[in-house]
Amino acid sequence: MTPIQNPLFKKIEQARRRSTKVRDTNVTLAHGSGGKAMRDLIEDIFVRNFDNPTLSQLEDQAIFDLATLTAQGDRLAFTTDSYVIDPIFFPGGNIGELAVNGTVNDLAMSGAKPLYLSCGMIIEEGFPVDSLREIAKSMKAAADVAGVKIVTGDTKVVHRGAADKLFINTAGVGVIRSGVSIY
Repeated sequence: MTPIQNPLFKKIEQARRRSTKVRDTNVTLAHGSGGKAMRDLIEDIFVRNFDNPTLSQLEDQAIFDLATLTAQGDRLAFTTDSYVIDPIFFPGGNIGELAVNGTVNDLAMSGAKPLYLSCGMIIEEGFPVDSLREIAKSMKAAADVAGVKIVTGDTKVVHRGAADKLFINTAGVGVIRSGVSIY
């Protein structure tokens, strides 16, 4: 289904995205409930920072045109990684930047040109919203440097004590040009 292409709708959407929706200082269980609080968290932190046309559709999946992919290579590379580090902020980076760079590196080591990432977050109740914003911003910066887009994701919030602050899972897709082999 093609969205309605009306300039008024575009202006409304731009104004809606500019406003900060998450006013809580800490992530609550409501942010993982599937309701308005969760949608606000996703739009305010992830969609706002990872902004691209595929992600902005807010679907549970990303759909790609195969002709576009095969024009860049004749094989796909696919990888996934989970990040459960402590501390999540460290000198020179944080868990989000590490997740993007680690997944991009795995694709590059296969000879692929990294293109797209997914990002799954498991957030402990009580995690600071500002820390989540900072992590999302650093993920976007790392993705921009690598030339990849974060195009889909998943967010879960678990009870306090059920996780250690924040766990991130990323998966990546890249294309390998004909004739490229690392073996």
